[in-house]
Amino acid sequence: NEHKFNFYSGMFDFSDDGKSSAIFGLQHQNESLLRDSFLGTFSPITGALITADNASYVYTGVQAQYKVGKINLIPSFTPGLYNEGNGKDLGHIVEFKSEVQLSLDLLNNSEIGFSYNHISNASLGEKNPGANSYMFNFLKNF
Repeated sequence: NEHKFNFYSGMFDFSDDGKSSAIFGLQHQNESLLRDSFLGTFSPITGALITADNASYVYTGVQAQYKVGKINLIPSFTPGLYNEGNGKDLGHIVEFKSEVQLSLDLLNNSEIGFSYNHISNASLGEKNPGANSYMFNFLKNF
């Protein structure tokens, strides 16, 4: 069970009525790369998402994990490349995703959860409208 996959779906940029769209994504975590520190357990993650408007984002970064019984709190930060497709113009190809996920351990090495993220270009472009999204997550170890 070295590999954990996070399958998620939700609403991309739910706070913008004109450009909100369904979102689907997949994220991978290699659990053999987990590292414990005084700030928590960290690991690299890689993933991709696509919206119903054909906007896409591929990313890689780091996440922390904090467990309290069967509950997991997982913040992450992932720089990546964004293509607006027919969706929202976020102002630059390079974007940064900050996310927090709350999940619950289930049987058979799986979890269900809810996450919220914000994607922004940190003012690299001439405009930086950002996008706020929420997702429902299913995580499974293989």
